[in-house]
Amino acid sequence: MSRKLLLFPFGGNAREALMSLFAINAKNAEWEILGFIDDDASRHGQECCGIRVLGGRSVLRDFPEAGLLAVPGSPANYRKRSAVIAGLGLDEARFATILHPSVGRSSDAAIGCNTVIMSNVVISCGVSIGNHCVILPNTVVSHDSVVGDYCCIGSNVSVSGSVHIGANCYIGSGAKMREDISIGAGSLIGLGSNVLSDIPAGVIAVGSPAKVVRKLEIRDD
Repeated sequence: MSRKLLLFPFGGNAREALMSLFAINAKNAEWEILGFIDDDASRHGQECCGIRVLGGRSVLRDFPEAGLLAVPGSPANYRKRSAVIAGLGLDEARFATILHPSVGRSSDAAIGCNTVIMSNVVISCGVSIGNHCVILPNTVVSHDSVVGDYCCIGSNVSVSGSVHIGANCYIGSGAKMREDISIGAGSLIGLGSNVLSDIPAGVIAVGSPAKVVRKLEIRDD
């Protein structure tokens, strides 16, 4: 029996996650996709691939049996992800975890709740992916690496072995990380950057090799 599902918000991450859901249902009808919800009333009634924006957060009360995939976040606002998701006020059990059928996942890899992993991603042995994460297509997370809660990882990213990515980071598409390094919580790694050494928390780092270009304001959320 399929499980009902809502997606939040009507942004790029959720619309791309929809492609993973269609691929899952093509193999086995696991999800009844009810629609999107969004705080922006101007988006209500819009649709993607036939799936409509049903309304705002009140829709969660209309469908108390439905799961939710909550995937807000962009390079501009990723540091607010934890607060936005917490603001939904849902128990952890209500969140869904979505893996595209093409994901290569080691049997000993751990993946948290409300995490979406898109097409052709490889999650290798001993890897731990936290709660509330987004990993876009064609990314590789190599052995014994750790991705903290609330992280967004772009497409075509290469994470070498034993890398530790702190909570609430944003890793731009095409970035590459050498083995045995750490990226501090809340940091952003720019598109196509090559990270060859540790990156501290709360910074933006770009380039090849990646260097800190800006320190971000400390956030309490």
